[in-house]
Amino acid sequence: MRPMMKELKSTQPALHLEEEEIKRLKEIAKELRIWIIRMIQQAGSGHPGGSLSAIDILTVLYFNTMRHRAQEPEWPLRDRFILSKGHGVPALYAVLAKSGYFPMEELLTLRKTNSLLQGHPVVNTVPGIEASTGSLGQGLSIAQGIALASKMDGSLYRVYCMIGDGESQEGQIWETAMSAPKFSLDNLVVFLDYNKGQIDGHVHQIMDLEPLVEKWTAFNWHVQEIDGHDIAKILSALDKTKGNVGKPHLIIAHTVKGKGVSFMENNIDWHGKAPNPEEAERAIKEIEKIEIN
Repeated sequence: MRPMMKELKSTQPALHLEEEEIKRLKEIAKELRIWIIRMIQQAGSGHPGGSLSAIDILTVLYFNTMRHRAQEPEWPLRDRFILSKGHGVPALYAVLAKSGYFPMEELLTLRKTNSLLQGHPVVNTVPGIEASTGSLGQGLSIAQGIALASKMDGSLYRVYCMIGDGESQEGQIWETAMSAPKFSLDNLVVFLDYNKGQIDGHVHQIMDLEPLVEKWTAFNWHVQEIDGHDIAKILSALDKTKGNVGKPHLIIAHTVKGKGVSFMENNIDWHGKAPNPEEAERAIKEIEKIEIN
């Protein structure tokens, strides 16, 4: 009995810390959901659906997993993140601002004339943006190039990338799917934000991607499939990428377009439409009621 009791004692602090960390990340994601609604409403245009589906993953990356320094954006040893689905940039701007790359108030200038924060990521303009993206399919190729450069230089940084499901209908995505394993890029971790919707309708109706797991596995990737809104599962999936060497990593994250706002969830109309002031107020009230446990 004593060894068992000793083991329980030793695991309790770790479990407590893990629970506290998950709670902390959930609270950040909740706050940033509100900012996403605010900035898109202020802009009068933007993409709330795919930004809300991505924010939990970006929160885990920027506030738990990635090595980065807001006060030193060009730190050579930083991990890199490429948002290939560039239209989801409100989520990326939100985590960058919360991390301290620029003031939170700047978020409300989204898409305004002369604002740093345009409708798609622009490199060398906004601190923390690693690549200009928006032409779908190209971001993953950029991420592969950076990961290959890291390998060639003997660097230790990792490269994280998020692609969209509609974006995955682009041929360039599959060129990278074929070439990244050739170079054994196990420092490349790709999230597929699988929210099942694109501007023209539901993904399976436009150009079905399935069977995704079998396809990417056949291309010789290390593939996982998770709930993209479950913080614990996101953390676990990222942890597993560190123990699998020799292959690039794909995490298929099943998400909900417009997650957190009832009238936006799984509603294709909210792919690229800004809420009016009344809709934004209603959305924010719903998000504020989300219980963190």
